[in-house]
Amino acid sequence: MTTYVWNYTAEYEKERDDILDAVDKVFGSGKLVLGDSVAGFEREFAGHHGLGHCVGVDNGTNAVKLGLQALGVGPGDEVITVSNTAAPTVLAIDGAGATPVFVDVRAEDYLMDVGQVEAAITPRTKCLLPVHLYGQCVDMAPLERLAAEHGLKILEDCAQAHSATHHGRLAGTMSDAAAFSFYPTKVLGAYGDGGAVVTDDPEVDAALRRLRYYGMEKVYYVVQTPGHNSRLDEVHAEILRRKLTRLDGYVEGRRAVARRYEEGLGDTGLVLPATNPGNEHVYYVYVVRHPERDRIIEALKGYDISLNISYPWPVHTMTGFSHLGYAEGSLPVTEALAKEIFSLPMYPSLSEDVQDKVIYAVREVLRTL
Repeated sequence: MTTYVWNYTAEYEKERDDILDAVDKVFGSGKLVLGDSVAGFEREFAGHHGLGHCVGVDNGTNAVKLGLQALGVGPGDEVITVSNTAAPTVLAIDGAGATPVFVDVRAEDYLMDVGQVEAAITPRTKCLLPVHLYGQCVDMAPLERLAAEHGLKILEDCAQAHSATHHGRLAGTMSDAAAFSFYPTKVLGAYGDGGAVVTDDPEVDAALRRLRYYGMEKVYYVVQTPGHNSRLDEVHAEILRRKLTRLDGYVEGRRAVARRYEEGLGDTGLVLPATNPGNEHVYYVYVVRHPERDRIIEALKGYDISLNISYPWPVHTMTGFSHLGYAEGSLPVTEALAKEIFSLPMYPSLSEDVQDKVIYAVREVLRTL
């Protein structure tokens, strides 16, 4: 049986009764759009973060896009972010009408090199968009300082960092607003697309609620400002409410897998994930690094192990963003990482037998290189 980077079936079997009960509750409620389940999840997810507001939306991409728009980002503005991220981060900036400006990442943790941000600020800069990548947080203090000095907004991309902490602060609580994805693979995942934006600012909350519902507010069918149809579904919200109560367990399960990988692969030539001081990693993905990455991935297919690369093509090198004018070599660390990083299987229900299979196979492949 092939081992993949992610598989939900074991978790579903364990939680099946609760998930189907959630579906039945919504279907029997008589309210299928923006009902009690969405309102309840928004309240509980905001409370999990100690914040006043959460607005559920249809996916993580629109969480970033609407978050930017709610912060006043639009055409003519620049948003500083990274190229070593999933393309939706940058597509959301483009969708808001703004221009993405890239800084490089750090070789040791693959996160935004915050030391490069100040030099990238121009009179058009409106927002800083750090991506808490792979399960741990960017160093936020320098960004908070820069935002205060230059009058900028900060939107955290927390799609890969549910419940990660930075010096005791949860991802999503160190900014003006923060965007989350609940795509099924996430640390807190639905059974389809979903997203949310959290904030402590009531004006941002109100703007988000208009933006996700066509630009309407108190009087339906009257558009106050142009918006979108970007609502979180009731079924996903009810499932997420129940899974939120199990989030700590999901995180501990991922950390247990990470510890097992470290014990089994720490003495090989593989560069394993490094957790920065002050961070608590949640291991959304377990990203490793090796100069013979492509040979390793191909060889592991012989052991029925199919791996993933996060991400093989930096966003600034994609033809869809060639208009931004980033030449090859402009982000050297990002470009070097793209040739060497790959992900080992990582999810809380990954059995110890499968973990042992992966560890054994990786060691064997590395031994024969």
